[in-house]
Amino acid sequence: MTIQEAIEARHSVRAYKEQPLTENDVEMLENKIEELNREGQLHIQLIRNEPKAFQSMLAKYGKFRGVSNYIVMAGKRADDLDERVGYYGEQLVLFAQTLGLNTCWVGLSYSKVPGTYVLTEGEKIACYIAVGYGETQGVSHKVKTVEQVSKAADIAPLWFRKGVEAALLAPTAVNQQRFSFEYVGINSNRHQVRAKRGFSMIGYTQMDLGIAKYHFEIGAGKENFEWV
Repeated sequence: MTIQEAIEARHSVRAYKEQPLTENDVEMLENKIEELNREGQLHIQLIRNEPKAFQSMLAKYGKFRGVSNYIVMAGKRADDLDERVGYYGEQLVLFAQTLGLNTCWVGLSYSKVPGTYVLTEGEKIACYIAVGYGETQGVSHKVKTVEQVSKAADIAPLWFRKGVEAALLAPTAVNQQRFSFEYVGINSNRHQVRAKRGFSMIGYTQMDLGIAKYHFEIGAGKENFEWV
C-alpha cells in the first residue's frame, strides 16, 4: 500500500482486537518513530500491552475498546509543538496503515499511566494515538468541498486541487476541518501555498493543521511548491 492509498483507506478506529502487535510491526514502527523523532525534534514513544490508559469512563464514553497499544506524542514545549505533532504524527499514522494496522488520534479520552512513558525537562504530552488491529476498518465521514477550504482554486494548478482533496481526507478533531489553503502564485520560479487554521471552541486546530499539511504535500507533490 502506498501512502496515497493509505490516505484513502485510513479511517479512525476505536475498537481493537485483543491481539498483540507482531514483532515485525513493532520493529517497523520503532524505526519509523526514531526517524520522526529526529526530523521533528519530538519524543514519540510506542507503548505496548498496556490497557490501563483506555479504561477510564471518559475512554468508554469515547467508545474506545480493546486498546492496549498506543503512541505517546510528546515534545518540548514550543509555540509550534502541536503543529509538529500533527505533521509527524500523521506520517506515523499513515505508515501504520501501510503495515495493515489501524489507528485513532486521541485528544482527551485517555489516562496518563505513571511509568509507561518518559518525559525530560520541558517536555509535555500533546496527545495519544491508539494503534492495533481494528475490529473493523472504520467508516468514512462527510467532508467539506474543495471550494469551502481553499482560495484561488480556479486559477491554481491541478496539483493544488489534488493537495486540497488529500487534505480533506485528513483526520481532525470531531471532524471539524477548520483549515484552509490558498494558492499564492509564483515567486522566484516557485509556486507558493499558504495554509491557515481557523478558530474552534474545541481546540486542536494547530494539530489538525499539521495533519492536513502533510496530507496536502502527499496529494500535491511536495516538489511542486513551497509553504509561505
